[in-house]
Amino acid sequence: MRVDLSGSTSRQGLPSDPVTRATPWFGGHTRAAGVGEPDAHPRTVASVESRTALPLSASPVDAKARASREPSHTLPLSASLADAMPLASLEPSSTLSLSTSPADAGARASRVSEAGFSAMNPGVSTQAPSRDAAPHAGAVGGWGISTWTPAPSPLGNARFTHAVQLSPVASGQEVLGPGSRGEGIRAVQSALLEMGFAVHGGADGQFGPQTVRALRNFQVHASRTLPGVKVTGALDAATLKALDSLAPAPGARGQSRGIPPAVYEGQPVRVIVALREHRTFLYDAEGRLVDIFPNASGTQATPTRAGLKVVRSRLDQAAAEAAGARLWNDKHVFGTRILDLSWADGRHSAEELHGTNAPALLGMDVSHGCIRHSNEAIIVLHDALSAGDRVAIVEHVNDPHLGAVAPVPVS
Repeated sequence: MRVDLSGSTSRQGLPSDPVTRATPWFGGHTRAAGVGEPDAHPRTVASVESRTALPLSASPVDAKARASREPSHTLPLSASLADAMPLASLEPSSTLSLSTSPADAGARASRVSEAGFSAMNPGVSTQAPSRDAAPHAGAVGGWGISTWTPAPSPLGNARFTHAVQLSPVASGQEVLGPGSRGEGIRAVQSALLEMGFAVHGGADGQFGPQTVRALRNFQVHASRTLPGVKVTGALDAATLKALDSLAPAPGARGQSRGIPPAVYEGQPVRVIVALREHRTFLYDAEGRLVDIFPNASGTQATPTRAGLKVVRSRLDQAAAEAAGARLWNDKHVFGTRILDLSWADGRHSAEELHGTNAPALLGMDVSHGCIRHSNEAIIVLHDALSAGDRVAIVEHVNDPHLGAVAPVPVS
């Protein structure tokens, strides 16, 4: 707010088990039982007999006489287990009858040659995996059905490596935007907050307007040095990889690299305000970064003017509230502190660094020319700075005036 204070703001791969399941191999093939279909095992073991079935009305005497005249190897249901076992050993057929027991089926399956199995199923191993052996991609329980094995994360920052939601984003298979939610979104929000971008409401894991705004501001920053990053407000592969590269390690604040030097035209500065990405960088007297805070700057109609400025005066909470009540009839409009600025050559700029009573608007162009901060941030800035400390206001962190030597005066 520009005022004059001198005298007067997708598990992939296998479907779930009830949908498609493998059944043991008996008789030369593996089949899958569908939804609502009984297990395929009995169908594979059972064979269709090449004889005429007796009608239901036939008497036991007729059935016995009929069985005595047929040369079939199939035993009637009344046959004993002892009678069935020698017959099974003589049969050349690859199928067993319904009248045999499960023990016979198991013995029959054990005699299937490995060569015959491999010939009919060249892509399936006949050797059951060892209990101690690690499963490999393309095998589930030894039945030869493909399964999805997650690829190693292409991300290197420990903030993101365990967020499964972000793996398809990093590989370019997905783009996340408004409406997305999950632990991956929470990890991205947390990184943005630690880097000094405004995400009002904190890291809640929901991709809403505040996350869109924070990502856009980050993309403005990253696109200055990483041309592949586009300002869209969506989380795509280029943006995620830039975050992975620039975000600090878990538990730290700031930025791993790409910090602007605390020098403006050869003169040391204590603060750099980057207008387009809506961040304020605070340095100590030796030029080391102390912290980064989100800010809100002037609108297009009332812009914050770039250039080198100095702190002219420092107002505590009582003075800030008095100024708000006098100028805007709202004692909270300036927040809890004010740092009044002037141009480096002594001219009054009518701009200040101050707090706000509308923290949800940080990260936007909404003020009358002043640079708004959260009340917590402005207290840190107020306590760190003294009258006469320099404040550089620039459009972007790669402004040519930052780090440059002082211009040679014309004699």
